[in-house]
Amino acid sequence: MIPASFQIRDLTIRPAAVLAPMAGVTDTLFRRVIRGLGGCGLLMTEFTSSEGITRSAAKTLRYLYFQEHEHPITAQLFGANPAVMAEAATMVENLGYDAVDINLGCPAKKVVKCGGSGLLRDLPLLEQIFRSVRAAVKIPLTIKLRAGWDEKSIVAVDVAKLAESVGVEAVAVHPRTRVQGYAGAADWSIIAAVKQAVKLPVIGNGDINRPEDAARMFSETGCDAVMIGRAAATNPWIFRQMEEFAESGRYTTPTETDRHRLLMDYYQQIYAANLPDGVGKMKQFACWFTHSVGNGSELRRIVHAARTPGEILSSVEGFFEGRAGAVRAPEMAGPTPVGASRSEDLAHGPSQHLGYEATLGT
Repeated sequence: MIPASFQIRDLTIRPAAVLAPMAGVTDTLFRRVIRGLGGCGLLMTEFTSSEGITRSAAKTLRYLYFQEHEHPITAQLFGANPAVMAEAATMVENLGYDAVDINLGCPAKKVVKCGGSGLLRDLPLLEQIFRSVRAAVKIPLTIKLRAGWDEKSIVAVDVAKLAESVGVEAVAVHPRTRVQGYAGAADWSIIAAVKQAVKLPVIGNGDINRPEDAARMFSETGCDAVMIGRAAATNPWIFRQMEEFAESGRYTTPTETDRHRLLMDYYQQIYAANLPDGVGKMKQFACWFTHSVGNGSELRRIVHAARTPGEILSSVEGFFEGRAGAVRAPEMAGPTPVGASRSEDLAHGPSQHLGYEATLGT
């Protein structure tokens, strides 16, 4: 059974489903897509460097931009300096985030050197970070971790107990080791072990590709919520499907028209935002999303051959041209400076938080 909600201290998350932080994917544009489709209770930012935040680096601060209708939303931080992590968490709290999360799971080499899953090898340092951040902010503090560094050092239960003892208020568990990366099957028994060891809300993550998988994870592990990452980039409807499945045991499947419309709408938003990494973001999303599109390999090929956002939009429209239910892209008036808007779908008025225009720099 998929729970209708869960609680992180005084923060109610409804439904009990969380969008996982993914570098280059879960920015404000993608989060708004997920929020608009429905079924996701809590959004999370891309994992963000605490050092970059405290230095007010423009590129890093851009990761923290969000709009009011994205609530509830958590900012995820990575770093290995307790004082810097505390300062960054304070900045996150001041921006209006509902919670702050510490990344203990990223397996990327550049992150492991200064945080992420690398911290799983140094529990005394972890305790310092937990205590420093907990003392610095009033909003809920959560963590996302992996099972351990390798199969010989499975520390998820130990870290969860440590976190609980110093005031961390929820833990998300991805039950693979750092050495595994994303290879092999996620060992859900580790999620169950963490759930049995602590009284904190436990969020299960890993190998949830369909609503049936989510229901099975709840049943097998006793977790309080599920977190979905890669499957959401391939199938952004998965949260809504989970909600439908919980209510009726059935769920709808997006049509070719749905996929075309979502891809074009998302690409139009990237184009309108005039992001410096817009082409890269479009191509990265194509790597995920096109696996759920008929003849997706050809669509990936033409997207990766394009050199500008406009070329990508034209290529995607050409790909779907003549297919059943094809949807024409809206007329393009050229890119709008970041922070400006051509429609209510692209912006919802000035934000009290950091706007793209304030953080991108030149």
